[in-house]
Amino acid sequence: MTRIILSGCCGYMGRVVTDIVAADEDTKIVAGIDPAGQGNQEYPVFAKAEDCDAEADVLIDFSSPKALDGLLAFCTSRRIAAIFCTTGYTEEQMTRIREAASLTAVMKSANMSLGINLLLELLKDAAKVLAPAGFDVEVVEKHHNLKVDAPSGTALALADSVNEALGNVYEYTYDRSQVRKRRDKHEIGISAVRGGNIVGEHEVIFAGLDEVIEFKHTAYSKSVFAKGAVQAAKYLAGKPAGFYDMRDVVLA
Repeated sequence: MTRIILSGCCGYMGRVVTDIVAADEDTKIVAGIDPAGQGNQEYPVFAKAEDCDAEADVLIDFSSPKALDGLLAFCTSRRIAAIFCTTGYTEEQMTRIREAASLTAVMKSANMSLGINLLLELLKDAAKVLAPAGFDVEVVEKHHNLKVDAPSGTALALADSVNEALGNVYEYTYDRSQVRKRRDKHEIGISAVRGGNIVGEHEVIFAGLDEVIEFKHTAYSKSVFAKGAVQAAKYLAGKPAGFYDMRDVVLA
């Protein structure tokens, strides 16, 4: 049984994680952390991490970057593994997350979806075969009209996966409207679409002579991220100190 402390338990993603764990006989939420208060949870909720006295194996965080320092102090002092699912961290905060990995097991991933992280691995093999054969690479991502950042962190992670497999010789192009020139063979185009209530859609296109190969992932609800976080908690429980990501879960 993996014992979980859920940070951000009163928010939307916290409620989704709570429901998923309730249906999973191998996991249990022993406490929540959320300044919003108790809510309707069937486990104790603490306003701050430092007030939490529950014994646990893993902390899952779906709260805010503002909570990072308190959560890091809590997890490192008690040697509780930590999974940070929140977005919007600064470079300085990411450095602190990596530094904490010297004291306890820490996981941070651009996307918690198992499908996306499997796709990251598949793209490496595809790129090694198709790019040398002259295929161009394009990434197209689609999200709801409330998303403020573009391109998405996941789109960049997909492009990075291709680029790393090819020796990081590719440059990213986000806008072709300002320059009139042919496409460079060492560029990856990344396009963003915003509209409606699209949860998340990512497509990687390998376009060659007379043939096109497309890799596509569609998220129909945010529960895919919560499911991935719970799977990650099972994986990370009991692991030695170190920095992990969802690729480790996929390849386990």
